[in-house]
Amino acid sequence: MTDAEVEIAELDAPGVLRHLDDLCRVLIDCVADGAAVSFMAPLSPAAAETFWAVDVAAAVAGGDRHLFGAFVDGRLVGTVQLFVGLPPNQPHRAEISKMIVHPEVRRRGIGAALLQAAFAVARRSGKTLVTLDTRTGDVSERLYRSVGFEPAGVIPGFALDPDGAALHATTYMYKRL
Repeated sequence: MTDAEVEIAELDAPGVLRHLDDLCRVLIDCVADGAAVSFMAPLSPAAAETFWAVDVAAAVAGGDRHLFGAFVDGRLVGTVQLFVGLPPNQPHRAEISKMIVHPEVRRRGIGAALLQAAFAVARRSGKTLVTLDTRTGDVSERLYRSVGFEPAGVIPGFALDPDGAALHATTYMYKRL
């Protein structure tokens, strides 16, 4: 990939389907690279397609989730999701999920740009608190701290690593908007 400018765009449900191949490629490659995003390696193309085309597209269409894509040279290279459809007692809160950037383009500010787009929509939606969880000690934890997230606590043995070799801890984090 070149050092071209990164464009961040919110994807609607038809946009999920238009970019399905790239969404699947990024997710599969990130899981293969060890990303702890609830999937096991190797992630099959069929499972990735079902996740994006069925699960995510429906949640985006229903308004419970916002999906942001990062594009370099017109190609989708990263995503983040903002869950806004939370329980009735949490109208002030949103949740960040599936923050993934393709291994070939990491360390270029793409993750931070995706998060800033999600924060802007959260603010416009009246949210004052954003939460997430991430593998403890992961590079993503440093990214989240760099954009203002604070740790709330650690749960040991929370989930399997994508290769199934070990359980890892997760750190819950929050950011006030």
